[in-house]
Amino acid sequence: MRKIALIFILLFQLNSFGQNRTIDSLKLALKNAKHDTTRCSILYSLIDEYWSDEKVWPKYNEQLKLLSEKNILNGGSLKKVYLKHLAYSLNYIGITANNHGDAPRALEYYKKAMNIMEEAGDREGVAITLSNIGRVYKNQGNITMGLEYYYKSLMIFEEIGDKDGMANTLNNIAVVIYSQGDIQKALVCFQEILKIKSEVGDKEGIAKALGGIGGIYANQGKVVMALENYNKSLNIQQDIGDKMGISRSLNYIGNIYKRQGEIQKALDYYHKSLKINEEIDNKGGIAYTLSNIANSMMEKGELKGALIYAVKGMQTAKEIGYPENVKNSAAILKSIYQKQNKYKEAFEMYELEIKMRDSINNQETQKAAIKKQMQYTYEKQEEVAKAEHKKELEKQQAVAEEKNTRQNIIIGSVAMGLLLVLIFAGYVFKTLKATRKQKALIEHKNKEIEEKQKEILDSIQYARRIQMAQIPSEKRVGNILQRLKKC
Repeated sequence: MRKIALIFILLFQLNSFGQNRTIDSLKLALKNAKHDTTRCSILYSLIDEYWSDEKVWPKYNEQLKLLSEKNILNGGSLKKVYLKHLAYSLNYIGITANNHGDAPRALEYYKKAMNIMEEAGDREGVAITLSNIGRVYKNQGNITMGLEYYYKSLMIFEEIGDKDGMANTLNNIAVVIYSQGDIQKALVCFQEILKIKSEVGDKEGIAKALGGIGGIYANQGKVVMALENYNKSLNIQQDIGDKMGISRSLNYIGNIYKRQGEIQKALDYYHKSLKINEEIDNKGGIAYTLSNIANSMMEKGELKGALIYAVKGMQTAKEIGYPENVKNSAAILKSIYQKQNKYKEAFEMYELEIKMRDSINNQETQKAAIKKQMQYTYEKQEEVAKAEHKKELEKQQAVAEEKNTRQNIIIGSVAMGLLLVLIFAGYVFKTLKATRKQKALIEHKNKEIEEKQKEILDSIQYARRIQMAQIPSEKRVGNILQRLKKC
């Protein structure tokens, strides 16, 4: 056991050393960066590295915000890049405000971020911000608005094919479905989320999905399975340093031990959770944990201590204005006042509990949840139908184009054939014309030759006649020869 412990300590130190080296490298890179686009990317990475330390990362986020704003004012071809960086810095401010229970400020910054992301054409950023806005409305007890934003977010993630984003939004929807009492549908959602998160290797998402599944098993009374999933979730959250996730899992595990009657063990987990929530100033988590501590102390019979924690829980719950936290605090205070025989105060807390419960889970919100689900399903089916119709039109168009192409080929071939015939006919006509012309020329030449031959023959005949006229006849020549012989 000692050897195993030493190995774990060594691994933890190596992990911390590796993380420190990464942070040191990023800081050095930030110092030496020559371009603002590089600085923005490095600041973004530093925010991610320090995400669990809210005392550090907001400083880098402020630098990111100021640097982005300066470059946006300068304009230029990189304006969209800086718009995205600015939008994400505003989103981070919204997340911080939401964690601190300042819902109006959170909504203000989320909506600013969403407008900038739309201008920059960042669809993924818009979807993330829509989900964040939905979470604020859901925490305020406005389930209808919360679901509306969640489903808008989900539709965009599906359009751009972002499985990880789909899983994150489905997680938010599953939480609402679970709170509305549809346990089986919520379980299917969480199992689907776990599958997607495992495929993409998102440890934080895996931990959340395991926590959701654990919650459903706890609701069904399957304590062993619930505890198994909660512990798996806690181990992952500790491995990645997710303090908010750790505090949440500690609370859930505490709830299991409380259900099993191990009150002190439950209190140990609750106090660990409270300490972490106070460190990160997670007021929603503080209010929830204070209620759990008060409830456990009440069961132990420590009413005085229970009342102190319950009152603190109510103060924090009212400060952030989340109906779920107010309901939990009111329920604990009601029970404590009843045990103290303070029936007036108990009745007031009962009324407050019912009021908050009805604002979160009533027929209207259930109908809204079902309506949103049906609307989403209808829109999804409509998108599928449109896609199929588009595909069919494209197929018909392809067939028409192919037919048109074949017709064009036939017409072109016929036209080409006709053109070749015309060219050949023209060539034949030209050849015949040339032949006729040549024949006429030859005939003309022959005629000229014949005429010249005739002229020549006539000249010969004429010359011959002249010659014959000058030569004595044979009879005369004979007489002359006779005379000469006689001499």
